[in-house]
Amino acid sequence: MIQAFLQRLARWLDRPLFPWKKFVVGFSLAEFTLSSWLLWRQYGYLQKKTVPKALEKEIDQQTFDKSQAYGRAKAKYSFFSGLFNQLKSIAVLHFNVYPIVWAFAGSLVARYAPARFSGGITQSLLFVYLFGLIDLACGIPWSYYHSFVLEEKFGFNKMTVKLWLTDMLKSQALTIAFGIPIGSAFLSIIKATGDSFFYYLWVFMLMVQIAAMTIYPVLIVPMFNKLEPLKPGKLKESVEALAAKLKFPLSELQVIDGSKRSSHSNAYFTGLPWIGKKKIVIFDTLLEKSSEKEVEAVLAHELGHWQKNHTSRLLFISQAHLFYIFALFSVFIHNRSLYADFGFRTERPVLIGFLLFNEILSPTDSIVKLLLNMWTRSMEFEADAFAVDLGYAAELGASLVKLQIQNLSTMDADWLYSSFHYSHPILTERLKAMKWKGDRKIIADKSADEQKPVVAADREL
Repeated sequence: MIQAFLQRLARWLDRPLFPWKKFVVGFSLAEFTLSSWLLWRQYGYLQKKTVPKALEKEIDQQTFDKSQAYGRAKAKYSFFSGLFNQLKSIAVLHFNVYPIVWAFAGSLVARYAPARFSGGITQSLLFVYLFGLIDLACGIPWSYYHSFVLEEKFGFNKMTVKLWLTDMLKSQALTIAFGIPIGSAFLSIIKATGDSFFYYLWVFMLMVQIAAMTIYPVLIVPMFNKLEPLKPGKLKESVEALAAKLKFPLSELQVIDGSKRSSHSNAYFTGLPWIGKKKIVIFDTLLEKSSEKEVEAVLAHELGHWQKNHTSRLLFISQAHLFYIFALFSVFIHNRSLYADFGFRTERPVLIGFLLFNEILSPTDSIVKLLLNMWTRSMEFEADAFAVDLGYAAELGASLVKLQIQNLSTMDADWLYSSFHYSHPILTERLKAMKWKGDRKIIADKSADEQKPVVAADREL
């Protein structure tokens, strides 16, 4: 029934001379305009001179001013890097870079590849790698500026140029090592299963995601960071007691050298959502800059995510989204008018079709991101409430404020901007939900040799 509906929709959408390229460029410009408008709204908040009333007892003026300056610097970087990427995307479409790179990949395969590897799958994988190199080359100046100019200016960057380059090379090696087998399987499944490929592809990607959740902490993380067991002591005893109380299947407590790259503070647990033992990983910077009870509060929040099955729920929603994407891709995979409008008039490579389909689907990303942010914010409130119910209200509130100071995180945000861009509630919202009331200025502990703020991790508390 689903497949029959999708086939009818495919026939209806395959319209000769339909301006697919103009459609994609138009929506891309609209999306960039929306993003820029939201950033402009947020920039107004970043120009405020007074500490938000909800934080005036905890945040001093100097810290607030630094936070605002850092926020403005990041906003400017975001706008100009976004503008560059927007112009690059339009140039790629306007000058038909896809067919040019595809033809070049084909010529390399024909000239150098052994006969057994001379098919469309090899050409597709080489196309992806070549296009990835173009993106990498275009992104290197922005990456360098972000780490060694912007972050350096505010005392955040911990990386050397050598480490930055090494990370880049490791990432490229991992892309090849995992991209070739996964990409080959992806294309082979579509080739072997016909128009019902999206069912099989969905199951395959579910297996890949579960494998990634298993392999990443064991093989990938140690390639970039050093992990050591948490030393025996009061903190370890307290965390193990908390895990036992909650029946959390803890196998090991580890400390990761997050300070190797930046001074961000965080903690997380690894392992499959439903089965098996799990590890808790604590950043060394969190141990250095927080009291033992505050670290316990952070871990109580993280264990709240486990107790409330947030990981399982996120996995479920990601799989539902993937099924939707693959099913909708089946509508466009044979669309001749789509291929032709982007320069592919005599052939319809599956991989190119998937890329073009994603260009069409891109406008829905903002809606999906908005809905997902609303959902993840509700999860953060639940995890905070869980830690509060365990008796960590004071420690969690103090830890959140301290991290805000260390990270120079934005103290206030435009509600519409935060809805689209923040997966976590802003600090004032979290403290209000916790009914936490501070009565003193909180100063983040800093080591004697480093009186600098720290950058937040991608997944903050």
